[in-house]
Amino acid sequence: MGGALFEGMLQGAWALILCAPVLVASVGATVFVVQRRALAGNDSQAERSDQLFWDLFLGAAVAVPALLIPTLLSPWTGLFLGGAGVATGIAAYRGTPKYLAKRSAKRENHALETAHLAAQAQHDELIARWRRYELDPACNIDFPALTDVRTPETSALIKAMRHAEALRSAAHQGYPDAVSSLGASLAAAERAAGLPAEQA
Repeated sequence: MGGALFEGMLQGAWALILCAPVLVASVGATVFVVQRRALAGNDSQAERSDQLFWDLFLGAAVAVPALLIPTLLSPWTGLFLGGAGVATGIAAYRGTPKYLAKRSAKRENHALETAHLAAQAQHDELIARWRRYELDPACNIDFPALTDVRTPETSALIKAMRHAEALRSAAHQGYPDAVSSLGASLAAAERAAGLPAEQA
């Protein structure tokens, strides 16, 4: 009697060790996938229903055997695994929106940082281009309007330069647009000063 009890406990322990990770992973993954599709909401109702069926079917195909086999060997093991599966499902259901929101924010921050770096490079090119007219005596003589703030286009250029510079220090969402506006203002000032298009 004692030997049979010990053997049953040993089998239950092995079943728990082998099946618990499979059950927890399958339940967590299934809930995560279903929740992610529900939050995305990109598919039609028919496509969503069909995809939901297959997600649940595939998840159940893994989770049900991982629960039933240990239960047949030891009911207490099955009870423990059932509780673990329910807890995993609840945790995945509650945690998925937070995880997706955090991942989306991280992706947006990365895109913003990339756009900011590209805008910085363009900003530097535009400033170097404008400084030719300020520092090169020949350009200053040929195109004096580009350094004369009384000219409307040059005045707008200076304002655009200040605005872009004010947004440069931090990864501000408006910085790339400010740099684009600076480029347009510089081109307008060059045209107003009579600079040939091929020299701009």
